[in-house]
Amino acid sequence: MKPINKDILKLAIPSILANITVPIVGMVDIAVAGHLDGSAATMIGGIAIGSMLFDLLYWNFGFLRVGTGGLAAQAFGRGDRRECARILARALGIALACAFVLIAIQWIFVQAAFLFVDSTPEVRDLASRYFFVRIWAAPATLSLMALKGWFIGMQDSVSPMFTDFTVNGMNILMSVLLALGFTLGGWHFGGIGFIGVAVGTVVAQYSGLLVALMRLLTKYVKNTLSTLRKDDLKGLFRGGETKRFFVMNTDLFVRSLCFIAIYIGFTVISARYGDVLLAVSSILMKLLMIFSYFTDGFAYAGEALTGRYIGAKDSAMLRQTVRWTFVWSMSIALIFIAIYQFAGVPMLKAMTSDEAVVNASLEYLPWLLLMPVAGCAAFTWDGIFIGATASRQMRNSMLWATLGFAATWALGILCLNCVVSPEAAEYGRIAMHILMAAYFAHLLARTVYLTRIWRSIR
Repeated sequence: MKPINKDILKLAIPSILANITVPIVGMVDIAVAGHLDGSAATMIGGIAIGSMLFDLLYWNFGFLRVGTGGLAAQAFGRGDRRECARILARALGIALACAFVLIAIQWIFVQAAFLFVDSTPEVRDLASRYFFVRIWAAPATLSLMALKGWFIGMQDSVSPMFTDFTVNGMNILMSVLLALGFTLGGWHFGGIGFIGVAVGTVVAQYSGLLVALMRLLTKYVKNTLSTLRKDDLKGLFRGGETKRFFVMNTDLFVRSLCFIAIYIGFTVISARYGDVLLAVSSILMKLLMIFSYFTDGFAYAGEALTGRYIGAKDSAMLRQTVRWTFVWSMSIALIFIAIYQFAGVPMLKAMTSDEAVVNASLEYLPWLLLMPVAGCAAFTWDGIFIGATASRQMRNSMLWATLGFAATWALGILCLNCVVSPEAAEYGRIAMHILMAAYFAHLLARTVYLTRIWRSIR
């Protein structure tokens, strides 16, 4: 095996092992909600809308992971450990400041969000209750974004793996126990119902932060953190590198807004057609995430190695990194096409026991066979461009992707309205196909743009 493939697998495998637990958490949350007393569709919808509200918040701060990872990888490639330490300190400082602002504006944010998010009163009530509990994990969540990006930039995917295992394992365990209850010996805890899912997430985030800080102190104090000086901390938010950090993250912020627009569009549009189709869209996205998290393992490897070899000015190894990262990630895409084809129905039934939701989901399974084709290249290019700190190009790719999503949806609905009345029973069912096509179009736009632009920045 070529050395570059060993490096890719060394970085990708721990990330994949950690990433596969992420969609499991979402699936367990939906499964728990789907088995609580009451309407399964309403409970699942509450989780979906509540989670979407956090995506609205946290995707805005994706630069804490993306920007930190790319800059740290290039500093690592140059052998500048002191700059690596400064990058981490700067990112953690910004993460904590942002977290406290989010906690302060939590009520205002929820009220504003529901001016645009259309859902039934029951789903809105559950989503709001979920949000007001989970928001207290913001300091841990944003700090973990910065730490994960920094670890990857330092060519270390093992530390994020341990952290993610802790977060996701605790999330699953605590959500199940707190929501559904348990019996231990002669003592019985009946559970606290739906809100237990949110409490479990808060406990999990702080548990993961503790593990990440322990890894940081045990592995990086002597060789990296010890290089920091008092002047570095005093001037942490001044100077050329700080300016580069914020300029880069302005582009990444716009990119995040585009992601949010697409994700909100997908969730809000599906919510218009009732709780069943909202539950269907949530389940399909969770199933698609299983694929994306596998591919992201190789995207993280591409990010770390691209940044490293750009920092080291090694163009030959950079070309090998891009080529072989794509070979590995495309193999994952082919595997998942087969999985969705032959195990799609059992996966649906594992998500919910509600027959109405399962039956409605069956019609849209073929879309899962198409998504990996365009999604694989888009996710992989993201990692490579992050390592190259090519934030402007990443911003532009998402602007085109948002345009593709909106145009496909608008044109599709225009055509649908010409042939089917909005009051017709089949209208929502057909509209959901148009929504899936719009999501596919955004993946395809990202892939085409980043593929064409790569030669101009490498």
